[in-house]
Amino acid sequence: MKPLARTLRRHAVSAAAALTATTALMAPTAATAGPTIDFGTGQSLNITYAVQGWWENRRQDFAGQSNNTSDMFLRRNRLAFTGQYNDVVSFYAQLEAGGDGRAGQTDRPIFWRDAYVSIDWSDEVRFIVGRVKNTFTRENLEACLEPLTLDRAEVLSYTPFGGTRDTGVVVWGNLMNAMLQYRLMVADGREVAEMPRHKPRITARAHVSLWDPEFNYGYQGTYLGTQKVLTIGAAYDRQPEVAFANYLSRADAKDYKAWTVDAFMELPTAAGVFTASAAVMKYDTGGAFGQSPDPQLGANSDLKGHYLKAGVLLPGKVGPGRLQFFGRHEKLDYAVRTGNAEYYDNRWNSLGANYYIDGQRLKVSVELADIKHDTPHPALPALSDYRQATLGLQLIF
Repeated sequence: MKPLARTLRRHAVSAAAALTATTALMAPTAATAGPTIDFGTGQSLNITYAVQGWWENRRQDFAGQSNNTSDMFLRRNRLAFTGQYNDVVSFYAQLEAGGDGRAGQTDRPIFWRDAYVSIDWSDEVRFIVGRVKNTFTRENLEACLEPLTLDRAEVLSYTPFGGTRDTGVVVWGNLMNAMLQYRLMVADGREVAEMPRHKPRITARAHVSLWDPEFNYGYQGTYLGTQKVLTIGAAYDRQPEVAFANYLSRADAKDYKAWTVDAFMELPTAAGVFTASAAVMKYDTGGAFGQSPDPQLGANSDLKGHYLKAGVLLPGKVGPGRLQFFGRHEKLDYAVRTGNAEYYDNRWNSLGANYYIDGQRLKVSVELADIKHDTPHPALPALSDYRQATLGLQLIF
């Protein structure tokens, strides 16, 4: 009986690994939609194309004048390759040419947004090696092609040094029937010549799913009522000696550390699908930006803030598609002062709607946003109040 038991266990592990590998690969983007090539030996390759075209109108009253600007551009423009090598090993690679046409910048370069190998030994133990999404904030891990609001936060959701992606190794997995998920990432983090020394960035994250499990590496901003979800997560991020507070003297090396707590709920009912999400983040580099750091250090290296967002997907169809309304509030508090003024601190409030013609594969979105600074800067338009209207079209094939 022992050889038979080993054989059954081996097949069970292989089946589970194949399933988890597939879901892990799908995490960075919306569900694969393009053609799949099956090589007949358990190997396959899926090709997906996704584009978001935006029209953005911004109005700003500055220095006694009203400035109204209009811009059409490709917010995202991606070609993704999802491959299965065997039951355990798979890969994901994504080419990006986003931002083309924004502010007159055309012919933007193409680069690898993602490129990694997944090793899915079991549902409890998985590995990712390569360039992959940072595993810190929930909103960064939410697929940008499956959001609730028009887009994620412009600054708050991204770690100051790794940004949205980083290169490294991730170990993660699901425990207790995917009620509990853990992640540990070791990556490059900040990597510039001006650093005191280069040590890896370490990120730890965990979440608890109290209703239906969120078992993928990536999340969704809305499941469009296909799941009943209540998930609470937290993460910690750290990299030692990332900057000198006094760069000219090469003195007072500062460590970077950050934490976040987040919650997500989606509740399908007969009256519609109700979605709500919130998070608090704090990024801390010991106040280095407000002293005399190297010129590469950004203001978001010392930042705390939060966001709240909610939406309702109306029951039934409105014409050929489904209609969802959403709202977002976001507050950013930088540790930057100019005298008594805090020019960087601002609030974002927006309302909008998604019209799903074919789910996330084909949709139209609109958002009206009001951005106010605690103290508008008298000389810099970038640190002054403005209002913005955005109309977007998304296609995934």
